[in-house]
Formats: sequence, structure tokens, C-alpha cells
Amino acid sequence: MMPPHTPGTGPARGPHPAPGPETEDRVARITWSVIAEPGDSIALLARTLCGPAQALRLAREGSAADLLTRLGGELPSDASEPAGGTSRLRADRALARWRSRLSTVDLDAVLEDARRRGIRIITPEDQEWPELLGDLQETAPHCLWLHGPGRLDDLVGGRSVALVGSRASTAYGEDAAGSLGADFAARGGTVVSGGAYGIDAAAHRGALAAPDGATIAVLAGGLDRLYPRGNTQLLERIRERHLLVSEAPPGTAPTRWRFLARNRLIAALSQAVVVVEASWRSGALSTARLTDQLSRPVGAVPGPITSAASAGCHRLIRERGAVLITEPAEVLDLLPGGPASGEGRFAAQDELDLLSPSDRRVLDAVPPRSSLPAGRIAQEIGFELDEVTAALARLALLGLVETTGERTRRARTPR
Repeated sequence: MMPPHTPGTGPARGPHPAPGPETEDRVARITWSVIAEPGDSIALLARTLCGPAQALRLAREGSAADLLTRLGGELPSDASEPAGGTSRLRADRALARWRSRLSTVDLDAVLEDARRRGIRIITPEDQEWPELLGDLQETAPHCLWLHGPGRLDDLVGGRSVALVGSRASTAYGEDAAGSLGADFAARGGTVVSGGAYGIDAAAHRGALAAPDGATIAVLAGGLDRLYPRGNTQLLERIRERHLLVSEAPPGTAPTRWRFLARNRLIAALSQAVVVVEASWRSGALSTARLTDQLSRPVGAVPGPITSAASAGCHRLIRERGAVLITEPAEVLDLLPGGPASGEGRFAAQDELDLLSPSDRRVLDAVPPRSSLPAGRIAQEIGFELDEVTAALARLALLGLVETTGERTRRARTPR
């Protein structure tokens, strides 16, 4: 079992450190998070190649030709854009959408509103920025908006596992997610999920039910708009005890493409991902795919073969080599350097498993409701008398047989 610890706290550190100095790059990153969508591949590439501040100057003052030149002449296509188009057209569109928001956004007002709500911002310049996000490389978020007392680096820097799955879950899936979440959190781990209905909510509730259990919810919209509304109380509990995370600034509405971009954060903030219940085309499968791209382990919980709600999990196991997860202890096997789960709870061993084949044959020859002398048993199974006598002595020591006089019978109440 993993040694216990208190998630969300670090040695000689407060719940969360003061933000770094308001450097030009830090302000630029925050501005990018306000004017660019999380999945804006051109914005992310510009920030990576030029640096946040220089990229922002290009967004404000540069031409499409300037942007193309600085980014190597080829721009990636954006999933939210219409299909087709040249790199020059993509550059024009990118500048247009960035400048449209720059012309209407009051960054000081956004920051003041966040401060008033208790929402803080971290960037790679801050101590609280998790090292795990480095694996995202050029697709790492510009910054993160956080709400809650927990420290993100502590919560995910030790042992963190994402439990994800369908919103349209079954009672079976919710029970599995709750059990996995409660057990992992009780062992000192942090459960990461997306705060949605179904499997996400069950995983969060399981973690919150564990003594000192920790969980974080990674949301697709602004932290001032808890979504879905039906999970408001659950998300408020997570915010009060641990942490809500988003790369979208306050005021951002959750949308389908923002959910898909959010999934890469769930994958990156977790050392492993377990898909608890997912249909054939569930959005949770994108989280598993992104986790695999980060070279991190993926597990999947099987369901009934007749259940369409588990078809995606079976697909992961069959086609993508996901690790089969059937009980909470097996989640530990996914963690780097984690302890092996050992035998499962159904692998109960008794005295019969300790018997040699010859002793088992002798025991099988002892009648369950009557008794026989050793000689008769030897005759029945074709053993020598001394072999049977020695075997019966061993079986008696294990409490499996009783010998009275010269006759042996099965023990009435085996030890």
C-alpha cells in the first residue's frame, strides 16, 4: 500500500504561493488566454516560436506576411476553421479573430473580476505550475485559472489518476467510478476528472468521500460559470476543499470544442487515465488517445458484453492495449514505480491450493460422509500404503481429514 500523505500540501509551503512578478511574458500569456481559444494551434505555435510577448506584438501590429515569416511559412490548420485554405488565408483569419477580441477586451477588468471572485492565475513562471504540463510541449496552455485552496503542483505532483467516462452512465459505471475514486484517494492519490455528469461526478464524489481524499475538476469554461449547473453543489465542494482548474478566463462559456481541448489538460495533469465507462464514440476516448500520445498508461474498466455503454472501454482494451482494470488496487499498477496490486480480492487461497497433486488425489478418495481405512484408500487410487499413510498425516495437520482408530473421514469443520 502507498504510504499515506495529505494531498494538496507541501513541506513548509502555504496552500498556494504568491504569483510571480507581472513580467511582460506573464501579462502576454494571460492576454493570449483571453483572446485565443484553447485549441488555437496558430496562437500556440506563435507563442512557442516567438515567445508570448513577441507573439502578442505580432497579433496587435503584424501583417499576415509577418506572421507567416516568423512561423516558418506554414501554418497548421485549426479544427474550428472551415476546411481548406492556404497558410496565408489562415494567417489572415488568425489575425482577424485575435484583433477582434483585443479591441473589445478590458484585461484589467477581467483580472479585477477574477481577483474579486478569488480566482488566481498561474503561468510557467510560477512555482505552482506543474511539471507534468511540460509533456504537452507547444500545446501547453498559455496560463491556468485556479479556484480553491489546493496547490496544483502538490495535488498532481505526487500521485494523480484521471477517472473519466460517459455522461450517460449506468448504475454499474457510477458504482465502479465511485469505488475506484474513493480507494485511490484514500491511498493518498488525487483523482482528476472533468466535473461532468455521470462517471466524472461519481469519481469526484468517491474521492470526496474518502478521509482526506483529494480531487480536482478541470472545466471547459470560465470558473465563474460552474457547468453543468446540475453539478453546482459538487463543484462548489471541490472548490471549497481542493481545486477547480481551467485554461479559459472568467466569462467563457463551455462549448464542444472547448471540452475537446480541455481533455488534453486532464490527460496531462494525470500520471495515468482510467476510462470507467464509455460508449463506442464517447468523448472520454479522446482523453485516452491524448494520454497515449503523452506515453502515459491508459486503463479501462470492462462492462457486460451486452452493454453499449461499455463498448468504448472494450474497444480500448482490444485495439489500443489499455490495461484491464477490475478493482481499485489495480489502478496502482498503472503508476510509474507504483506498487504491484498483487492478487485480486477474488483470488482467495485456501488449504486445497497448497496440496501436492498426490495429496489432493488421496483427499479426493476420502469419502465425505463415511470413513475408510488407509488400506482401502490405497487400493482405490493405486498408491502404496505408506504413501497414503504419510499423505493422510499431512492432510490431518491441515485440518482436512480426521482419523479415528484405523479409519479416516473428511473433517466436519476444516480449519
